[in-house]
Amino acid sequence: MASRDEAKKLGLTDLEYDEILKILGREPNYLELTLYSVMWSEHCSYKNSKVVLKRLPTEGPQVLQGPGENAGIVDIGENLAIVMKVESHNHPSAVEPYQGAATGAGGVIRDIFAMGARPIALLNSLRFGSLDNPRAKFLFKGAVAGIGDYGNVIGIPTIGGEVYFDDAYKENPLVNAMCVGIIRHDKIVRGKAAGIGNSVMVVGAATGRDGMHGASFASGELSDDNPDQGSPMQVGDPFKEKQLMEACLELLEKEWVIGVQDMGAAGVVSSTCETAARAGSGIELDVALVHQRDENMKPYEIMISESQERMLVIVEKGHEDDVKQIFKKWGLEAEKFGTVTDDGMLRILENGKVVGEVPAKSLAEGVPIVKRESKRPSYLDNLTVDISKLPEPDDLNEVLLKLFDLPNIASKAYVYNQFDQTAGTDTVVSPGSDAAVLRIKGSKKGIAVSIDGNGYYCYLDPYEGGKQVVAEAARNLVVTGAKPLALTDGLNFGNPEKPEVYYQFEECIKGISEASKDLGIPVISGNVSFYNEGKESTVYPTPIIGMVGVLEDVNKHCTMEFKKSGDLVVLLGENTDEIGGSVYLKEILNIVGGPAPRLNLDDELNVQKCCLKAIELGLVNSAHDVSDGGLAVALAECCIAGKLGFEGEIEADIRPDVLLFGEGQSRIILSLSEENFEALNQLAKEMNVKLSVLGKVKPDIINVRIRRNGSVAGEINVSLGKITEVSKNAIKRRVENVR
Repeated sequence: MASRDEAKKLGLTDLEYDEILKILGREPNYLELTLYSVMWSEHCSYKNSKVVLKRLPTEGPQVLQGPGENAGIVDIGENLAIVMKVESHNHPSAVEPYQGAATGAGGVIRDIFAMGARPIALLNSLRFGSLDNPRAKFLFKGAVAGIGDYGNVIGIPTIGGEVYFDDAYKENPLVNAMCVGIIRHDKIVRGKAAGIGNSVMVVGAATGRDGMHGASFASGELSDDNPDQGSPMQVGDPFKEKQLMEACLELLEKEWVIGVQDMGAAGVVSSTCETAARAGSGIELDVALVHQRDENMKPYEIMISESQERMLVIVEKGHEDDVKQIFKKWGLEAEKFGTVTDDGMLRILENGKVVGEVPAKSLAEGVPIVKRESKRPSYLDNLTVDISKLPEPDDLNEVLLKLFDLPNIASKAYVYNQFDQTAGTDTVVSPGSDAAVLRIKGSKKGIAVSIDGNGYYCYLDPYEGGKQVVAEAARNLVVTGAKPLALTDGLNFGNPEKPEVYYQFEECIKGISEASKDLGIPVISGNVSFYNEGKESTVYPTPIIGMVGVLEDVNKHCTMEFKKSGDLVVLLGENTDEIGGSVYLKEILNIVGGPAPRLNLDDELNVQKCCLKAIELGLVNSAHDVSDGGLAVALAECCIAGKLGFEGEIEADIRPDVLLFGEGQSRIILSLSEENFEALNQLAKEMNVKLSVLGKVKPDIINVRIRRNGSVAGEINVSLGKITEVSKNAIKRRVENVR
């Protein structure tokens, strides 16, 4: 039998050990204790977050599957649906960035085709320390290569993402992968072990000792003091994943398939107990029948291994050979190793002898739920910024060029050019715009997909930051002409046992929930990653929002670049005098402060609806939201993308630097022919949205004059070629140490 001391070594608390004794009515053996240790880890159980996550809106007429399955599903009409999920692989990527990021992509891909959907796109959200730090540079290069190589080999395009650099992530990078798939309503499969006597099979790659205790590893802080830290690393094989995906998709066409589940975190034990719990059944399995690549593996090793490219399949009894034939065709193994039972137990045998027996539901759902103490961090009381005391820059041109030399503002082409963006021939808008756009074969429809996060806003004001992350993701879809439908969240935070961290988590969820409800965008799947800390630092509270929207006619999509010299350039929404939380304040003036800009959700919704309608009516030629870097950066991005300049004047009673570089919310830049202005102006009035003319599209030069009381108070006048070159080379120069 396994003692309380052994339980502590496996990461279980006294309360949890007592609960296990209560559930079993006896002391567990070491195998059983190990199963509870991985399934009751934060990574698998969400024991620290379930109470708070219940606040999120998860339902809507468009939702076909919400949280609780491998992935969420949202209806897009014509009997078609989008399947999507975001997953984190932070700790593995901190130890071995190439394999950590690659297997993160592999895992979320399996979540998608486990539902019966064909994966059609990958996105990623990446955060590292400053590129001046050699370790951060190593992690960044490795993670980008891992994501690119995995997606490129398997043949799924990487169509979007974001990358951000800050010393808050220097010890603990964040690597979040998102996958999107498409499916017909009648082909949806759930991960359920239903039907007494049906067969439980393991398919795909052989099981080895890689990935041991991976779920537990993901549920603790990174530390150099842990000599076994590297043992949980998984090793990915993208070609084998391609074989597995095609075999599973062929299998799922068969009516005798009952359920499919990815063997991700916690491997065999998670896939078996979760599918049994969903169906209210049990499973009896023999670990000796699992095909293994390492010799003399112990039962607990087989049960918790996180070897990649494996799936659990439940099929009607008598069809085992049919499954084997399909997987043999694709060069893979398939073996029956268990049977669905009616007693609710997960019964583990080795060569026919029972070596462990626990209630399946207790593993999947029985963890004691924790409501942690919450305390407002004291640093939030010291974030006030007095604009009147800030020094005004002598040269606004210099400020703009410095901003575009920052990796967080500069072009991310260095990253996305390493990815195959067009595999599958469905990509309509590639990375580099506000959101990616994909066509749906056999339909006029298209979808837009984005992934966004702003940990710095959430650090300055977790509630407002949570709201803004949702709004930003939605805005990025809207400017393409897509109506936002649903979101998936990747929630990355520090140690929840620290009251200040738990406060950040609660407030972020409160903000996400409010924005999701008000904007009508339910949360249909997601992931929580706690314990993102090193010895010296905790990451910013960083919720990542992946979102999908639908275009009824993909040919009517919109993009960000200015398209025609002489077009009017206008602003939807209102400029404000907010400077807190801006890149300008933090990176140019070296002030960490706030508060983050406020977000009025009614105004946000009106601006988004107005933009959508304008695109639908064909009134505008381009659309781009104002975000990091403010109005001047957004205008320059439209110019750089379209290889055209801009000239205009803005009359405002706001300091020029605050007006140009402040990051006030709910603003969208549009360009349009002059003959369409009156129609757009009338539309804006009807929707109670402020519309102001900024200037016109011009060749070569970006010229913005700020007027106060009739006089020029500040001016940007910089060549398009110069700012384009700065933006293009900012990341490459730092990574490759070139001028």
